[in-house]
Amino acid sequence: MDNFMEFNEKLQELRKQKELTQEELAEILFVSRTAISKWESGRGYPSIESLKAISEFFSVSIDELLSGKELISVAEKDSLHKMQHMRDLVFGLLDCAIAMFLFFPIFGQRDGSVISQISLLSLTEGQWFTKAAYLAIVLLTILWGIATLALQNNQGVIWTKRKNIISVLLSTVGVLIFMASLQPYAAFFTFVFLIIKGILLIKRQ
Repeated sequence: MDNFMEFNEKLQELRKQKELTQEELAEILFVSRTAISKWESGRGYPSIESLKAISEFFSVSIDELLSGKELISVAEKDSLHKMQHMRDLVFGLLDCAIAMFLFFPIFGQRDGSVISQISLLSLTEGQWFTKAAYLAIVLLTILWGIATLALQNNQGVIWTKRKNIISVLLSTVGVLIFMASLQPYAAFFTFVFLIIKGILLIKRQ
């Protein structure tokens, strides 16, 4: 195998030496045929794990597959992917944690001269649309958290760029709603979650 060849050319040559189709190689490496096509056309590189699998299957070292510059690029991309994965995990868990508002005594409700702490589902005081607003922001945040956890491997451009921003917006709206309606505990917890998200986004820069 020529060391002056690019990775995509090396992979294509190795595959043809084994007389494998892209589909067959994809099955062996547990990736999609689209991924093999992308790598062989020079439009991207495999992850570190996929590189290890390629190296083992074809009995070649990773150094033989990639130049030093290519290896650095793959390592940086893999590191960024792991950071994004961890950030999505934290965002998703924080948004799902808002479910505690439904069951924990976080909301204040006046009973004569006494203010009792009750859960959102037990809240009966005030206008119906106030509770509806609480439920809407809480349920939307939970659903967004579930979507973030379920779609961690989704690489769609719009989803990748917008998922964290929408999560932050939902928390911001929640803080404003709870503050405006004088629910300090709900506002406090939502604000803490918002601060954690902000710190994670700043670290991404």
